[in-house]
Amino acid sequence: MAQTPLTRIADLLGDEADDLLNHTCDTIPKKDLHLPGGDFVDRVWHDSDRNPRVLRSLQQLFDHGRLSGSGYLSILPVDQGIEHSAGTSFAPNPIYFDPENIVKLAMEGGCNAVASTYGVLGSIARKYAHKIPFILKVNHSELLSYPNRYDQVPYAQVEDAYDMGCVGIGATVYWGSEESNRQLQEISKMFSYAHELGMATILWCYVRNKSFVINGTNYEASADLTGQANHLGATIEADIIKAKQPTVNGGYKAVQENLDGGYAKDASGVYENLTTDHPIDLTRYQVANNYMGRCGLINSGGASGENDLEQVVRTAVINKRAGGMGLITGRKSFQKPMEDGVEILNAIQDVYLNDDITVA
Repeated sequence: MAQTPLTRIADLLGDEADDLLNHTCDTIPKKDLHLPGGDFVDRVWHDSDRNPRVLRSLQQLFDHGRLSGSGYLSILPVDQGIEHSAGTSFAPNPIYFDPENIVKLAMEGGCNAVASTYGVLGSIARKYAHKIPFILKVNHSELLSYPNRYDQVPYAQVEDAYDMGCVGIGATVYWGSEESNRQLQEISKMFSYAHELGMATILWCYVRNKSFVINGTNYEASADLTGQANHLGATIEADIIKAKQPTVNGGYKAVQENLDGGYAKDASGVYENLTTDHPIDLTRYQVANNYMGRCGLINSGGASGENDLEQVVRTAVINKRAGGMGLITGRKSFQKPMEDGVEILNAIQDVYLNDDITVA
């Protein structure tokens, strides 16, 4: 397959093109990272405690779709029908109330896998589970209770994923929330059982605490806090970690200086030695916390807006150059006509297929 010209990607990056495409990371060198590649399972996971069935499931993920054989991942996640309400999520394109169209978008878009809810995948599993890798998202936060609360709770069992032919399960932990210790225990057990049954594990690592929004800055998206969240995710043996790409830094410092009571440890060395303000360096810090890339980092695409094509290309370039493993992009692709959603997904994949875009 011919590469998408770098000039088109540069055009989409606009004024940031030179800065993002030519940046060199001087904090954590790329030679210290376990970088994605076609041999990633053999090179990185071969010596781990993952059993051969898990290795086979991981290889299935890497060997599907347009990115097959590259070591990079492009996943379509659609759990927003629960997380954000179905009406809000699917009003821009009501065809996605039908689970079959979710799977069709993932297939037409050349994705490595589709990740969705128990009901969505279960309703069409017999028709599609052998055609594209399935990832069952096993826990969710619902928005129907009043007042709204944010707490990830299980909606499915690990056996459900196994029985419908999934290659993996996904879950979310709201690190930093009051409920995080319970979620940690629940998901640790589910991930252990999933590995026993031969399925891969993907953790949505989200920092969530309203106290982390300080003086108008949302430090839930800071590199230092999200990096530690990723490290906790790797500790419960997530094979792949999904995180929001950091937009700021200094979360630990802000909480320590602005809130009463002790919080965490002094993170000053992180700011001086391991990060800068550059978005690639901030994301590199996330990769480092994923055991230097042993657990692949996939960043999220974020909410849909007016310049989604430009935004997903920017996010993909930052992720790839930081040493990440790909993108998981939902609303930017399914809240559009299907042909436009396919274009968004293909644009992401084109970044990872372009050999001129290298690790910084």
